[in-house]
Amino acid sequence: MSDKDKILEIFLKEYDKLKSEQAQRIGFRDNLLYVTLGLFGTVVSFAVSNPSNYYALLVIPWICLILGWTYVVNDEKISAIGRYIRHKLVDKVKEHTSYTELETLFGWEIAHRSDKHRKRRKIEQLIIDEITFVVSGIVALSTFWLLVPQPTLGVTILTWIELLLLIVLGVEIFIYADLAKGR
Repeated sequence: MSDKDKILEIFLKEYDKLKSEQAQRIGFRDNLLYVTLGLFGTVVSFAVSNPSNYYALLVIPWICLILGWTYVVNDEKISAIGRYIRHKLVDKVKEHTSYTELETLFGWEIAHRSDKHRKRRKIEQLIIDEITFVVSGIVALSTFWLLVPQPTLGVTILTWIELLLLIVLGVEIFIYADLAKGR
């Protein structure tokens, strides 16, 4: 086996490992939505079971922030792996082979980003992510403010900090939405 073949084999193993990591991250990221919804149900059912439990609603923004940020980070790494394959690894493999058709080398990496419905799907996913991780936290805060008309100063400050952090998370989710098409 020549050095060129060995290098190509290394690139193909790298591709395999990257796709494996990407698949694991996709599974983890997607399960975060279900975990988030389950936690919302648990907290809301506890909070509404007794007026003295309304303060439990203040846990929901923290769930949104922690799991939402984890979702964003994993989603960004999934996209980063795809970008690396499309922009770097494809070029490395092309350099070490006589292959010239860039668009068909690791073709799925480009094809799934090029269909006519991608932009619509990504916008819909952005809306779902914003509703799940930002709007639901804001709804929990609004409900708390309605149900507990005179919270202490410390609790009031906490709720405004939660609101600010939720807005920051909403901006980050928007920034990392990856609405681009093609390579």
